[in-house]
Amino acid sequence: MEEVIGVSFKRAGKIYYFDPDDIEVENGDQVIVETSRGVEMGEVVIEKKKVEEEEIVSPLKKVIRKATLKDIDQDEKNKELEDEAYDIALEKIKEHGLPMKLIDVEYTFDHNKVIFYFTADGRVDFRELVKDLARVFKTRIELRQIGVRDEAKMVGGLGPCGRRTCCDTWLRDFDPVSIQLAKDQELALNPAKISGLCGRLMCCLKYESEYYEEIKKEMPNQGEKITLTNGSKAEVVDRNLIKQVVKLKNKDGDIIKFSLEEIKKIKEKN
Repeated sequence: MEEVIGVSFKRAGKIYYFDPDDIEVENGDQVIVETSRGVEMGEVVIEKKKVEEEEIVSPLKKVIRKATLKDIDQDEKNKELEDEAYDIALEKIKEHGLPMKLIDVEYTFDHNKVIFYFTADGRVDFRELVKDLARVFKTRIELRQIGVRDEAKMVGGLGPCGRRTCCDTWLRDFDPVSIQLAKDQELALNPAKISGLCGRLMCCLKYESEYYEEIKKEMPNQGEKITLTNGSKAEVVDRNLIKQVVKLKNKDGDIIKFSLEEIKKIKEKN
């Protein structure tokens, strides 16, 4: 077992383990660590805990120090530089006539590298652009092509539900999402209704699937016959898994609505 802390470098970003090296930290603290990209400042999101060695990507690097006021000030200045770099890169991309969309720019904390994130429909030959950017910024340049889901995570926005996108606020990893999940949740298979800002199937279809699996066990199935309190039978013609409401059609053809709790009580009496 190894003692580690979990550090994230972006809001709702992936969590990486580091050796706290006897440095006392709490959730929300900023720390300076060494990564494969260079020295970085990140936020502690998991306090000290023991994990199995197989959960660790070796070698486990140590925390250099808790961030000082000077470090935090440096990070703020980096963000200002990133805004300037974004504008410069946009102009350079336009000059080179490249079919790419610039999404974000990131300086490593120690200015060892500037990373430009972009999307494109296919491969882009950006070798001349890299040379041009290197001449301007006089440091290492990395252009990283990302997918539409990563773009949505970086840019953020409001989802179809009216709330900020999950990937931008708390969802740290993207799980595969299939159309079968929408079918299992008995949703209308309308792309506009089940797609997120990225144009892909909504992430909530995946992480909410467990709820639907459980509630479907409690809800009567469509076509099921239910004996009402007056002794007559009615057929389940529709059900709403979110509202937990069931629609029944009685022998006269009338549609009657019942909550799941009411259906349970009717079944108990029978």
